[in-house]
Amino acid sequence: MAKLAVRLQVIQAAMFVGLVALIGRAAQVQLVQGRRWASEAQIQRTEHIVLSARRGALLDRYGTPLALTQETYHVGVAPNELRDPERDGATLARQLHLALPDVRQTLSRRYAYFAGPFSAIQVQPLRAMRGVHLEAVVNRFYPRPELAHAVIGRVGDDGRGASGLELVLDSVLTGRPGAAVVLKDRAGREYESPARVIAPPVAGSDVVLTLDAELQDIAQRALDDAMRRTKADGGDVVMLDPATGEVLAVASRRRDGAVRASAFTDTFEPGSIAKIFAAGALLARGLVAPDERVSGEGGRYRLAKRTIVDEEPLPELTLADAIRVSSNIAIVKLAARLTPAAQYTTLRDFGFGAPTGIEFPTEAAGRLRPPVEWSRLSAASLAMGYELSVTTIQVAAAYGALANDGILLQPTLIRQIRGAEGDVVYRHRPEPVRRAVTADVARALRELLRGVVEHGTGTEAALATFPVAAKTGTARRVVRGRYAPGQYTASFAALFPADHPQIVLVVKIDNPRSGSYFASETAAPVTRSMLEQALAARDVALDRARLSTAAPRSPAAGPEEYGGVVPYVVTWPYQPDTAVPLFPPLARPRRPVPDVAGRNLREAVHVLHRQGFRVVLRGWGVARRTSPVAGDSAAPGSAVTLFAGPAPTPRAAPAPAPAPVPVPPTP
Repeated sequence: MAKLAVRLQVIQAAMFVGLVALIGRAAQVQLVQGRRWASEAQIQRTEHIVLSARRGALLDRYGTPLALTQETYHVGVAPNELRDPERDGATLARQLHLALPDVRQTLSRRYAYFAGPFSAIQVQPLRAMRGVHLEAVVNRFYPRPELAHAVIGRVGDDGRGASGLELVLDSVLTGRPGAAVVLKDRAGREYESPARVIAPPVAGSDVVLTLDAELQDIAQRALDDAMRRTKADGGDVVMLDPATGEVLAVASRRRDGAVRASAFTDTFEPGSIAKIFAAGALLARGLVAPDERVSGEGGRYRLAKRTIVDEEPLPELTLADAIRVSSNIAIVKLAARLTPAAQYTTLRDFGFGAPTGIEFPTEAAGRLRPPVEWSRLSAASLAMGYELSVTTIQVAAAYGALANDGILLQPTLIRQIRGAEGDVVYRHRPEPVRRAVTADVARALRELLRGVVEHGTGTEAALATFPVAAKTGTARRVVRGRYAPGQYTASFAALFPADHPQIVLVVKIDNPRSGSYFASETAAPVTRSMLEQALAARDVALDRARLSTAAPRSPAAGPEEYGGVVPYVVTWPYQPDTAVPLFPPLARPRRPVPDVAGRNLREAVHVLHRQGFRVVLRGWGVARRTSPVAGDSAAPGSAVTLFAGPAPTPRAAPAPAPAPVPVPPTP
């Protein structure tokens, strides 16, 4: 008995000790180490994930998307969770556009994965299916990759901006990522919790650019055509609104296929397009009279150890003549009246030698040396556009100052920034940099440029309907620090229309090698082609109501000298009885109306503009007929109504009639 009692006591003591140890361990786990074990359990059964935020879109000035963020999906399927594997497999194959046997074979595995990527429309019916898990992937998408590609730039593999505006605006376009908690089962498989989102992602801001997609397309195609025709090494085109500084189009091409916005990054010596700024310095300081003439020196002028040559010499030249025929001798003689400080200050006031401040990475500043670094011939070289390196955007901004009554504006590529909710958080307003010349001097310089197109080196850019003011420039190219023999840069800077300019258009062609290298025969025709296409386009950044009042000026010579093109002043919309001829009716030869039926609308309007007619559109689509009808004659400057409609649907060819069954002869 005693032994039994002892055993019971030992057992009781052991149980007591074990119970105390159990309680102590439980207290240690729950009270002392509770937070640690709870955290480890939370880690094992949950996972924090980052929810990507939508990157803001880049749009043109009218809302046409240039860069978008598109959400695509990878699809994962747990076959053991499907309610009806046969039916669900057929649904997966149908929605994901996959072969049903391949889907069934993939579903035979423990976990099926379809990489895709698949669109939101494709996966929408799959969201309600049990066992289907969607993995969202955010991708950058460019609806028209070739449109302003060098300016817009690209996004890197990390989803951040890598070049162009994507890089400059990265902090604006990038949204704020969200966070979510995903629950996992014992096997580590994830499944969604109803309250898994703990911080929703905030989308980035959308940016409305100043670019006009229609003008951008016109600029790119015209530059491509010019490079093919001239076999040039490259080229740039910039269109700018002089009243706001907004860049409407910028195209850059390289023969070697390099993609870079050379209009902002590459410099060149401008040549004769810079002569107008020497003229501006002279007029601003009253150093030349309108009728004052200098000798043309027979086309050759010796200055120090340098001979200055004119391609088409005149006996005597005024300042207007010097600009009109692009005389090196006359502009050098007249510019000699300027002090180095005055010449340098004028060029600096027009923005040369400093970045324009446009929103683009690695913009080049160009080079304009201060007078202390000049040689004896520097003043003459600068007057002709040498010893000065500029970018195409700097030239466009400087000519924009001439169009804007002497005020230099900072060019811009950004028109608006819209927040995630669609509210406008930034709107561009014109930013004046300085006044380069007075309004009177700017108007006088525009008249000089107008003479270039009417009677000078820029006649290839003349339009039959509206006046153009412009300047040609042909300069020797610098290659590896030296002037390369036989290589030139052809450039053309234009204001359209000449009276109240709405567009500044600068064309630069690098080393044209087919035919003439002169800007008058290479860059000027490209300018005319782009202006004609812009006039033919329906929605571009042109105020057509103001254009209607900018009729061509009456030429000094008779109409026969200019091929019978007679300018008219016509109101908009056109009323037949409001056309006021600037010449007597006998001096107005009529022209036949071309047949444009069947052409696309832009091409049809282009053809009519080339013939000197104004166009009134009726309808949209494909050209059907004109009024007056094709073949009838009408006076240049009069309106032709173009009727258009949708393209006809091609009809199916009628089935051939069945061949007659031969009837055997009756015996």
